[in-house]
Amino acid sequence: MTLGCKVNQYETEAMEELFLQNQYDLVNFDEIADVYVVNTCTVTAMSDKKSRQMIRRTKKINPNAIVVVTGCYSQKAPEEVLRISEVNLVMGTSNRNMIIREVLRTSPEDKRIVVDDIMKRKDFEEMNITTAGDHTRAFVKIQDGCDRFCTYCIIPFTRGPVRSRSLENIVYEVKKLVNNGYKEVVLTGIHVASYGKDTKKETLIDVIERLSTIDGLERIRTSSVEPIIITEDFLKRVSQVEQFCPHFHLSLQSGCNKILKKMNRRYTAEEYRNAVEQIRKTYTYPAITTDVIVGFPEEEESDFEETKKFLEEIKLYEMHVFPYSPREGTVAYERGETVTKEEKHVRSNTLISISNQNKKEFMESQIGQVLPVLFETREDDIYTGHTMNYMKVKVVTKESVENMVCDVLLKEAKEDYIDGVIVS
Repeated sequence: MTLGCKVNQYETEAMEELFLQNQYDLVNFDEIADVYVVNTCTVTAMSDKKSRQMIRRTKKINPNAIVVVTGCYSQKAPEEVLRISEVNLVMGTSNRNMIIREVLRTSPEDKRIVVDDIMKRKDFEEMNITTAGDHTRAFVKIQDGCDRFCTYCIIPFTRGPVRSRSLENIVYEVKKLVNNGYKEVVLTGIHVASYGKDTKKETLIDVIERLSTIDGLERIRTSSVEPIIITEDFLKRVSQVEQFCPHFHLSLQSGCNKILKKMNRRYTAEEYRNAVEQIRKTYTYPAITTDVIVGFPEEEESDFEETKKFLEEIKLYEMHVFPYSPREGTVAYERGETVTKEEKHVRSNTLISISNQNKKEFMESQIGQVLPVLFETREDDIYTGHTMNYMKVKVVTKESVENMVCDVLLKEAKEDYIDGVIVS
């Protein structure tokens, strides 16, 4: 069972492959199993709660099972996790490549903790996948850790310092995925923009350029990045990579410089705006998405209005809006909460309305175009896929087009997808 981010998803898939290599069979989480693995998240208090709920489900299914808990929650609070009666083995965010060894050392009656001091970790933990849950798109982890220490975020303390994966190992894994039929990879990590910072060798753009030479790989995406990476050189080079998808998830969090400083975000609203403008000068129809936190400590109404105005002006394709959630152990937690739950809700809804309108306008601007779509899923004769700039497209066809790239005429914008017709 996986909770949380795409990095967790990748790591779960890698652990699944380790179990398969050691003659285990995989079953659904709600089926009887000898071993249950819960890969946890701790980004918010709700994440901890969901993790505990999943853990408690395990021995209701099989009281004699071995229950393993791994991930960020167990790294942050291993003793707390071990106190959950169902748990036998606690592992953190390292040494997952040794999970089989540790499971074999554990009985259904044991209570064990195998968690390192992640802040002392200097090497990237190699875990490999050859297949992924999605049959067309695979997430490939290229780095771990974060040294940005945003004041609201607990993750640097659960993932440790920046550690970059070797370019050779990234290429090796992607080649295997392509040989197994995958057309698209998404480069993911805890702070992808920091790739290479520790090794002083290649950077993210070097990874993208190298992967573009792999025969059969049709699309390359990145997960969330920050404005610091959007430089003239980066855009000049990445625009020459025809497989690179012009979908930038560019983290914002606030459009108010006062709040950005309190968050320790290390850029200004003006620098963010410049990054957006540079992307739009480079690509005709780039999709730029973002995350925004509302109700951060000391965010006054005027600060929120500044963020609202900023977002109305730059018109991003889509925004993921989150009410501030205090995390014990962070700098922001010590400041207490100054915005009520009700006011956070109002501010969230205001920005979500802006996001919905922006998305509608962006999709409508694409109507009449013919764009390549990689089809991922099928339900009866309805196939769903995405354009390179990550618009969801649906077509009706009797032909089998799953895991194929087809040119599609975009006909009509719906609430969260576009109806289209295959033209080739």
